[in-house]
Amino acid sequence: MAVISHFRGSFRRKKGNHMVIHVESISSREKASVLVGKTVVWTTPGKNKKQIKGKIASAHGNKGAVRVIFEKGMPGQSLGTEVKIE
Repeated sequence: MAVISHFRGSFRRKKGNHMVIHVESISSREKASVLVGKTVVWTTPGKNKKQIKGKIASAHGNKGAVRVIFEKGMPGQSLGTEVKIE
């Protein structure tokens, strides 16, 4: 299970399609680097289940978080929700 934790960016400027994701079973940078290149899928809530796909670009920090670049900008309601890693 992976959870979107926050947008990537500085205090004043955020990148809309770059997200930081924490994977439950991974706790180090070395383990997170194995996931680089895999596809991540976020499904929208509601009746129309649209999917936004992204790709894991790199590890983020030393505690196992990864950085994902999605096809298009992510909505704020995606924060704290689960994503599927394929």
